[in-house]
Amino acid sequence: MANSEQAIIAGGCFWCTEAVFRDVIGVTEVESGYIGGTVENPTYKQVCSGTTGHAEAIRVTYDPDVISHAEILDVFLGTHDPTQLNRQGNDVGTQYRSAIFPLDDAQRAEAEAAIGRANDDHGGKVVTTIEGPAKWYPAEDYHQEYWEGEGKQNPYCLAVIPPKIMKLRKSFQDKVKA
Repeated sequence: MANSEQAIIAGGCFWCTEAVFRDVIGVTEVESGYIGGTVENPTYKQVCSGTTGHAEAIRVTYDPDVISHAEILDVFLGTHDPTQLNRQGNDVGTQYRSAIFPLDDAQRAEAEAAIGRANDDHGGKVVTTIEGPAKWYPAEDYHQEYWEGEGKQNPYCLAVIPPKIMKLRKSFQDKVKA
């Protein structure tokens, strides 16, 4: 691949956001992990306790010649509820917060602009934060590509992920892989 950039975003359960972004054109890799907390090398159990300060997040690797960082953020803000503070549906706690972790000043400016656009769509009620810089910790192997594996047997995933993918396909038709 000629070009490759990354974005780190947190929008609730990482299984759900990972499943959405695996279907986005220009995205070459999606890794689930933890960011924004105080514990070194946190475990899933620690993060789920809500005591580490980490968010469940994904690190998206994409080709900027195919999809821009701004478009990644628009898909992100358009496929989860950025107006829910520290929760997504039944997942409650700071580990499920809606947050963007820019990797440089340009990404920070794009995050501010994306939140502005989302606020226009949501009547100014977006609670998505811009955080960092912060250290990225990949989640345990069994969380990677979860939807493609055992996620399709998981009742929680079956209830939450398909509506998010449908939202992607409806709202971002030109950004969906064939």
